Amino acid sequence: MSVSQHAEILLKEARICLSNIASLNHRLNALISVRSPESVLTRVSDVASTEPKTGIAGKLFAFKDNFCTVDQPTTCASQMLQGYVSPFEATVMTRLYNHAHAIDVGRANMDEFAMGTDNIFTVYGPTLNPVYSSPHSAGGSSGGSAVAVAAGMCHFALGSDTGGSVRLPAAYCGVVGFKPSYGLVSRHGVIAFAQSLDTVGVFARDVPTVREVLSVISAHDPLDPTSVSTTLRQQLKDATARRRQSGNGKYKIGIPLEFIVDSCSSEITSAWSAVMKKLQAQGHELYSVSLPTIKSALPTYYIISPSEAASNLSRYDGVRYGYRAIVDREANGVLYGVTRSEGFGSEVRRRILLGNYNLSSGAFHNHYLQAQKVRRKMQLDFDRVFVVDHPLENPIDRDDRPAVDFLVTPCSTGTAPLLSDVLSQKSPLDAYINDVLTVPASLAGIPAISVPWHTDNGDVVGIQVMGQYGDDDRVLDFSEIIMGL
Repeated sequence: MSVSQHAEILLKEARICLSNIASLNHRLNALISVRSPESVLTRVSDVASTEPKTGIAGKLFAFKDNFCTVDQPTTCASQMLQGYVSPFEATVMTRLYNHAHAIDVGRANMDEFAMGTDNIFTVYGPTLNPVYSSPHSAGGSSGGSAVAVAAGMCHFALGSDTGGSVRLPAAYCGVVGFKPSYGLVSRHGVIAFAQSLDTVGVFARDVPTVREVLSVISAHDPLDPTSVSTTLRQQLKDATARRRQSGNGKYKIGIPLEFIVDSCSSEITSAWSAVMKKLQAQGHELYSVSLPTIKSALPTYYIISPSEAASNLSRYDGVRYGYRAIVDREANGVLYGVTRSEGFGSEVRRRILLGNYNLSSGAFHNHYLQAQKVRRKMQLDFDRVFVVDHPLENPIDRDDRPAVDFLVTPCSTGTAPLLSDVLSQKSPLDAYINDVLTVPASLAGIPAISVPWHTDNGDVVGIQVMGQYGDDDRVLDFSEIIMGL
């Protein structure tokens, strides 16, 4: 294909995306800021005039509003950061701009400071799911990114996944949502929720696009202390190449017994069963496996993540940057307290309170430290069920139990709920339960992906694939098999 032909294709695709933004964004509320069509087309034309350096050169993308850029406000969908323009740029944004020559169309809506499962806790208003004609939840907290991809506003989008914030919206909206192994993608310039869990994730309509994006943004970053070293990255690539060469295309698939939960709808369990039967028919081997600590995953997550959030969000005090309340000194107003009460939404305030309680002297040992111990046991449980050894750990004794290549589970307990049902929930615990199937992979730091599966009655659900830490490429390989069933 000539450069001119490639340019025509890129411009045509860009115009379609921009047309979808113009016609759909006012209803779906996926993007909270949008680049002008003229500027986008000019940049596409400039990139298209040269030989593409990557598979996503000239492609359009959206990014969650917690990724810092230097040319527009980064607000985390919060009153607290209205008007805040970062003096530096997120590493992943720099790599997409400068290395891949991808072009952003705008910022995506999100739950405030990435805390939420339905994209309703945002100063910009809820994001709606494009799959349904009536208002349904888009999932959260990266709902805007998922909707932008599902509605054809861009080719791919970035989100952040702390406990399922990429995978759950992907499942609800019928797109692919990938959370890489912790540390593979730089977090520098991504505003923190819970730093030991936060992971940059990718949305796309197919797995090859996810793979292309990951090849650009997955690189060692000296600005991120948790970034995987270049040496280990090469070791992981070499190990993946050896496994691909020695394999026959058939995999051992684990069905975790603890993921069979009462809250799963019949539609979800039927879809899960259908996928497993088709995989077995293709010659893949199925095994029942057990990860006992998974039953404690949800409470563990909701101890660790709010605790880290309370620490991270303590910097927003009305003095250094961000929102600053007007305080009546004669009424003994306290700037710090009033600013945080007005600047943070209800869900963020709730999690700050929960986190501060868990870090208090009376609860620290019984709550926070115990949760960290459970998390460590959970990581070991995952290590025991995978054929591949953890690259950062000593080989583990599996006690002659079946070891598998991947775990396959549902990504959510149900299909996307009606927005009215979400808004009428009386307890926040109703929403927290949505994370029950996604938080285990986050706590273990392993790669996990949601791929869309269409049910017999026309709904779309997410099927989750999890693999050993660092086995990201093979997780993507296997995900393509599921999408081809």
